[in-house]
Amino acid sequence: MATAIVPPGGRVQGARLDRRNDAMMKQIQATHAPDGCEVDVKALIHVIEDIMHCSTLPIPGLGLPPVSTSQVQLDASEDLTVQNDFTNMLELLAYPIDRISCEIAWNCLGGSDAHTTTLAVFNTLSSYSWEAKVVITFAAFAVNYGEFWLVAQLYPSNPLAKSVALLKQLPDMLEHADSLKPKFEALINLIKAMLDVTKCIMVTAKSHTAIYWTIRSIVACVSQIKNFIGMGHKYIASTTEAWELSSLPHMVNNIYSHLQKQLALCYQHIDEKRYIEAFQMLVSVIETAHIDNKKTVKSLIYAKDDQLTLVDGSNKKRVSIDVLSRKYVLLIISDLDVFHEEHFILDQMYTESRQNRTRPESQYEVVWFPVLDRTIPWNDAKQQKFKAIQASMPWFSLYHPLVDPAVIKYIKEYWHFKKKPLLVVLDQHGKLVNRNAIHMMWIWESMAFPFTSLKEEALWKETTWSIELLADSIDQSIVNWTVDRKYICLYGGEDLEWIRKFTNTAKDVAKAAGITLEMLYVGKSNPREKVRKISNTILGEKLSHILSDPTLIWFFWVRLESMWHSKMQHGKSVENDLIMQEIMTIMSFDGSEQGWAVISHGTAEIAKAKGDNMLTSLTKYEDWKDHANEVGFVNALIENLEGLRTPHHCNRLILPGTTGSIPEKVVCAECGRPMDKFIMYRCCTD
Repeated sequence: MATAIVPPGGRVQGARLDRRNDAMMKQIQATHAPDGCEVDVKALIHVIEDIMHCSTLPIPGLGLPPVSTSQVQLDASEDLTVQNDFTNMLELLAYPIDRISCEIAWNCLGGSDAHTTTLAVFNTLSSYSWEAKVVITFAAFAVNYGEFWLVAQLYPSNPLAKSVALLKQLPDMLEHADSLKPKFEALINLIKAMLDVTKCIMVTAKSHTAIYWTIRSIVACVSQIKNFIGMGHKYIASTTEAWELSSLPHMVNNIYSHLQKQLALCYQHIDEKRYIEAFQMLVSVIETAHIDNKKTVKSLIYAKDDQLTLVDGSNKKRVSIDVLSRKYVLLIISDLDVFHEEHFILDQMYTESRQNRTRPESQYEVVWFPVLDRTIPWNDAKQQKFKAIQASMPWFSLYHPLVDPAVIKYIKEYWHFKKKPLLVVLDQHGKLVNRNAIHMMWIWESMAFPFTSLKEEALWKETTWSIELLADSIDQSIVNWTVDRKYICLYGGEDLEWIRKFTNTAKDVAKAAGITLEMLYVGKSNPREKVRKISNTILGEKLSHILSDPTLIWFFWVRLESMWHSKMQHGKSVENDLIMQEIMTIMSFDGSEQGWAVISHGTAEIAKAKGDNMLTSLTKYEDWKDHANEVGFVNALIENLEGLRTPHHCNRLILPGTTGSIPEKVVCAECGRPMDKFIMYRCCTD
């Protein structure tokens, strides 16, 4: 930055002005001959600031405002606790401060122009750093300025001050304070600008131009004070002096604005560097083995040792992260918007697991870890929403939701958090064992502990396709019906007329076959208002059982999706896995516009079909009832449904885009041929 004052009386062309500025800066730089002795003068800024503030307190007849400066943060060296170092620094600078004070005063009284006096200051301070030059000069001015106002303030009450004031002609000046007030206001404006720039210079890269104009402004201020003392109210500044005093604040403020921009860029660069370093450190900590999990947890939930950063859901008290030490930690990663259903189901599972703490699968702690968009301002509404969710949780949660940006970056990039909640698992050593155990939790609940891939594989080896796998977690009635050896029918869809026909026909067939059939409506994978109304109608007309809460309908389908995702993770498909085939069949039923049903008895016999085929088969029960008496009702129904299958069919499989990677190839669960793949965007407010 190059700036120069153009005196009135003519304009200097841009190129000529630049050459003049360049020559002036070269002249200043030529005076710089540091001797290698570094002096930390930043603490001296506080003393100067105090003098400037106290020196301009209002006095009778003048009513000037105190100097108030912009808050520019200095670094840790501004702490004055190390008094010895500060005292030593003052002793070292006492002589140069006094010398500069005398030199500026002498030059001003001797009629030297401002640039010559400024250049003399640079020559005297040639051995000091650039920052020290400006602070020492400012300190020299502060001494004279402070003495001037000290005498002025004590003059009415202190005999010594009164005598000194008489010699300085201050009484005459103060008697005509009104006429001098504009000059003092201009002086104060310039001092404020000088102080702002000086503080900014301490934390930015060296700016020779800024330092030059700050020192030159100090020279102008000293000149004004000396003239006030010498001539009092009779002093009339020359045109150049008046113009310089009025223009310098504007110029110095422009320099300050420029330095502030540099400082902002500097802080941005520092923040970015710290952000990258924090992110890299987090990656290193999580990927490194530790004796316990404390270091990993602390790197995610940043906390000083004296902070209580968690809230215990059982008693709503704040606790430290020590409560998680040497335990498996399940982090529920979510935002504030999509958490109702997951919260409801997890709450039930967590409460059940806590009922018997001696069971191995109960030896873990759950922590809600909100991940919020830091670009959106935090407000009272969000705070109240966060507190409401937090208050409803039986597990631990973060006391404050604003997580470190580096942690958010890690969660999004390494754990692939987007919108759907994750259940991240850390073992007792802080090692990541599962980026998202939510699918295992939905399928097997706490039996999936410790939620590793090996445990998941072992559980699948022990699992066969049955009505228990399909639905027993959603309603206790299913478990009771299975124990009582009842026939169980699960059905869904949104065609109410088909539902009426199907349920009434199924009841008639069950009565004719002499079997006890229990039916349960499980809706669709997106339990909208229409499904709720259908459930109420089914209940009102006593067509069948329904699930007591719409969230349980959601859970039935999300659990099925979790099975699909889990199987996909282990490389299973319709071609090589029977359970996968059955899962895909039920999911394709849900993609159809019509209803569907499965009927089961025992652990392995399951008949399934779309609505029309199932209704047709039951309507023609008389045609296959004898065979049912021979092989059993469900087996006979399965065979009859096979006979109704035609080469012509249309199956749709809707896979949620947020459950994991979408396979390139999916075959039809009915005929085994590859299905065509389409992309669907859906907005449904029903």
